[in-house]
Amino acid sequence: MTRRLLEICVEDARGIAAAVAGGADRIELCAALDVGGLTPPASLIRAAAQAPLPVHLLARPRAGDFVHDTAERALVAEDIRTAAEAGLAGVVIGASRADHRLDDAALAEWIAHARALGAARGAPLSLTLHRAFDLAPDLPAALDTAIALGFERILTSGGAPVAAEALPTLATLVGRAGDRIAILAGSGVAPATLPAILATGVREVHASARAPLPAPDPVLVRFGFCAPVAKAADPETIATMVTQLRNIADLNDTNL
Repeated sequence: MTRRLLEICVEDARGIAAAVAGGADRIELCAALDVGGLTPPASLIRAAAQAPLPVHLLARPRAGDFVHDTAERALVAEDIRTAAEAGLAGVVIGASRADHRLDDAALAEWIAHARALGAARGAPLSLTLHRAFDLAPDLPAALDTAIALGFERILTSGGAPVAAEALPTLATLVGRAGDRIAILAGSGVAPATLPAILATGVREVHASARAPLPAPDPVLVRFGFCAPVAKAADPETIATMVTQLRNIADLNDTNL
């Protein structure tokens, strides 16, 4: 059977519980999903470490671009250390130059750091390149750079805002990657878009699976303590996608 995996990105303890209850294969742990995700607090990292799923920590120190100065590079390095010391399975990192090409120098520095930490604890950290990749002017060249650096997977929407808008590019990336690196398709992945995304050949998908929550207290909105529309990871949506993934894998296996 061709194994296909569902990674759920979560930003709170409720999201961790939803990913587990829905049957996800892996968690990407972050904060501030509305700006693409930021490094989560240490308390949430410790809580996620207790989950019965592999957890990958997003190390992104701020919203905005992915051009990081010396101080921000140090923050990412500390986030990688935090992930290793908490016992998480991996980290999700990325950095760009001013022209949006991958900053291979910064990435190589972080990867060497991650490998040293993994060796010290006796368990390597899995390495994912985040969607800084999608801003690169030449995605095939960026893919080759990621492979040369030693990443295990690339989280990508195929260079478009959402993956469903870049299906031919995703298929091209999957073909170029071969068995050298995994393509993890993300952004806009939902039950309605999942079949077409899987048809590109990707074997790993990434989704937030969020659903709107009941209307928040107007007082909280007025004081700015919450957004007018709140969302949270939904275990039923996760379970639906897990079923889709398994059914497609079963179908492919039957047709062999």
